Amino acid sequence: MRIFEINRSQVSEHAALAPLAVPGACGASGYLWISLTRDEFRSSLAEVQQILQTLCKTQLVDLHVADLLNDQLPSHYDYTSLYDVLVFRRLANGQGQAALGNGKGSTNEAPPLPAPAATPRQPRSGPPVLRRVDTRPVGFAVFDRVLLSVHPEDGAVRDAFAARLLAAASPDGGAPALDVRATSARLPTSPADLMLRVINQIVDGYLDLRRELTKQLDHWQSELIDPRSRFTNWGALMEARQSLHHLDEICEDQRAAMQDWIDSLETLPVPKGEVEQRERELIMIRSRDVLEHIERVVHHVHRLEQNAETAVQMHFSVQGHRANDIMRVLTVLTAVFLPLNLIAGIFGMNFEFIPLVHKADGFWIAMTSMLVIAVLLVIVFWRKRYLARTR
Repeated sequence: MRIFEINRSQVSEHAALAPLAVPGACGASGYLWISLTRDEFRSSLAEVQQILQTLCKTQLVDLHVADLLNDQLPSHYDYTSLYDVLVFRRLANGQGQAALGNGKGSTNEAPPLPAPAATPRQPRSGPPVLRRVDTRPVGFAVFDRVLLSVHPEDGAVRDAFAARLLAAASPDGGAPALDVRATSARLPTSPADLMLRVINQIVDGYLDLRRELTKQLDHWQSELIDPRSRFTNWGALMEARQSLHHLDEICEDQRAAMQDWIDSLETLPVPKGEVEQRERELIMIRSRDVLEHIERVVHHVHRLEQNAETAVQMHFSVQGHRANDIMRVLTVLTAVFLPLNLIAGIFGMNFEFIPLVHKADGFWIAMTSMLVIAVLLVIVFWRKRYLARTR
């Protein structure tokens, strides 16, 4: 468990929730980021609910608790009048932990009981890049003054962003340095802003993954199109297509969740103060930026799927063209030897009187005629490009 107290001038990390479970502990402009793994959230649920009741005057409902504990929940968005819940799937770190839950969400279930120790997942087969197309959900509960995030057991995204968050504060203790575009401070201004920055880091992982997928598929495309190679790695290619389809579904769920979040923001009343209105606009801008990143990943995945399908079709087209070349040569050879077989069949008849049979030079006349016919047919077929080599 990691707890951060964030305000406009500094970031401080606390070791426990107890000192913060009093009104006014965060100051007038500060807020808390409570980050836990699923096991920590399951064991510390009562303490978390107590601090939410103290600081936000509300608690997580049971169904949302079950959603945050479900390791198979797809990306989705839900809300109440006092807080929002957003589940976003990130790329798993290695093989990760085994999945818990039934994979169908938890809309009709009570919070699960403590689960037994998880067994490791079966490693994914195929090239190493495809083994990375495995995801785990990260859950966010966004309150006015608290951001609660529930992570997989490795907590890689949380630790990476926490390091960036601590480094964003000014080292001399003054105000945080501003971004070069002067649109927002390096420190998040609200729990929603912090959540969007974490999600943006998650989406950047998908943007990095697409480069590796592109290199792998480009390698397979060169092998598929090369007519001299015999491509045999069909199992890995089919797994690649399935992984791309799975990645497409994940990104579509992410896009739908972010679009629901943006739609919910647009329905809120317009803030009266200038500062609040600017913060709302920055949240909308960052939300649309995250959505645009997700759409870039979706567009790239669609293009990779189309390229893989095109490469397979071109491979079979090349193989079919090669088979046609072979059949054309065999057909020409058959056409060349057909009149020769006719001549041989005529002179092989069991008649007593056949022209040239009883002549001393009859054999050589027949052989010469057959050779002339074969040469003439080869020349005719060559001029018609039936025997020309295809480039």
